[in-house]
Amino acid sequence: MTTVVAAPAAAPPAAKAKVRHAWTQHGLLFVLPFLAVYVAFLVWPVVLGVRMSLSSVNIAGTNDTFVGFANYAEAFGDPRMWRSLWNTLVFTALSTVPLVLLGLVLALLVHHLRFVQWLWRLSFFGPFLLPSAVVSLLWLQMIYPPDYGLINGTLGLDVLWLGDPSVAMWSMVLTTVWWTVGFNFLLYLAALQSIPHHLYEAAALDGAGAWARLRSITLPMLGRTTALIVVLQLLASLKVFDQIYLMTAGGPQDATRPIIEYAYDVGFTGYRIGYASAVSYILFAIIVVVSLAQLRLFRKRAEDS
Repeated sequence: MTTVVAAPAAAPPAAKAKVRHAWTQHGLLFVLPFLAVYVAFLVWPVVLGVRMSLSSVNIAGTNDTFVGFANYAEAFGDPRMWRSLWNTLVFTALSTVPLVLLGLVLALLVHHLRFVQWLWRLSFFGPFLLPSAVVSLLWLQMIYPPDYGLINGTLGLDVLWLGDPSVAMWSMVLTTVWWTVGFNFLLYLAALQSIPHHLYEAAALDGAGAWARLRSITLPMLGRTTALIVVLQLLASLKVFDQIYLMTAGGPQDATRPIIEYAYDVGFTGYRIGYASAVSYILFAIIVVVSLAQLRLFRKRAEDS
């Protein structure tokens, strides 16, 4: 005799909706602390900054008069703002390429070394852990001095690394590459270690050499990591401030002044917070455009592949 077990009756729609509503309430309770912090420290400052950029408020909070887009119009007609924006773009172009390529080369070297890998990892990643003030003081007092600096003293040069307008930006790029390349190196190294080893074994059996394996396996498998590093590096370079402010203060002759430092100067030295906010939001708009363009480009490449 066969026993037939009846299937459990499905819950009515009203019961499902009630359970879903209960889960939603519990989820909101967990999300609420983060949402409160997010609104208080990100959304509200953005809204407040937009309001300040449309006013003539000063650093004391007085003279808070609505001026509309007058600050933006003044910024677009300000040659020093354009000079600082151009310096930022030049620094981004000069620093992004070596930081990406050098990070990849260092990761490939360490990945294939079979001895004291921990020492090489520490050596390449260690500078990234140093504060910007320490890095700036190190290069300012030991590397770049024209009389007793390490570079001029070792190579027998007589270069004003931070005093010559035609050299100062390159000096800032060199310092930044030494300081921050360890982060990209670590990302590439983690990505290299995640590539399945059997792909290289199969390629070797087919007669592929080292360069062929690098070109056909390693670089394609690192595509997503490279896209991430390029995006992060562009955003970081566009927001450069610390090392330049500490080492040159934007000099000589405004040759290294980035746009964030210009906004800082007009806001906290010239006391024009409204105008400084407008300059900051011009940079914010540029960063948004660059991020969206990169996202669309990488998404199109992913769809094509």
